[in-house]
Amino acid sequence: MEAWLQSLLAALALPEYGLSTVFVVSLLSATLLPMASVPAVYGLVKLNPELFWPALVVATAGNTAGGIVTYWMGYGAERAFERVAHRPPREARALAWLQRWGPPACLLSWLPFVGDPLCGVAGWLRLPFWPCVAYMAIGKFARYLLYVGGLYWAAPGAYTP
Repeated sequence: MEAWLQSLLAALALPEYGLSTVFVVSLLSATLLPMASVPAVYGLVKLNPELFWPALVVATAGNTAGGIVTYWMGYGAERAFERVAHRPPREARALAWLQRWGPPACLLSWLPFVGDPLCGVAGWLRLPFWPCVAYMAIGKFARYLLYVGGLYWAAPGAYTP
């Protein structure tokens, strides 16, 4: 089993598989799974400096796709929840805040701990889909640019794209 895992990790580390791996890791990390995609993106960029911009675009696409999945999960969950429960005052305030800000609140979808559930709540509230996706993508790209670019450029001898 260990040999199989090592060969799988070696294959995923190759440049021709690196971008697809970044996409999958970014997609999964944007769902409610407790993962981080920035280390995978940074690792690929550190090993392959010429992939800086493609890695950021692919990671943004994967992370946004994960946000879309979470949005639709929230959209579906809202119907089931409304049939059986009422909202405590604290939840009602949070939902009112999100309804007031609307799709621009999805700019915060990159935040740890609250960003992924935010996408789900946007679906729950049935906020307009495409504006939410656009704001998710902008926020997630800015996060990758800030984190990966900052880490990469701060490293000694870093490649400047």
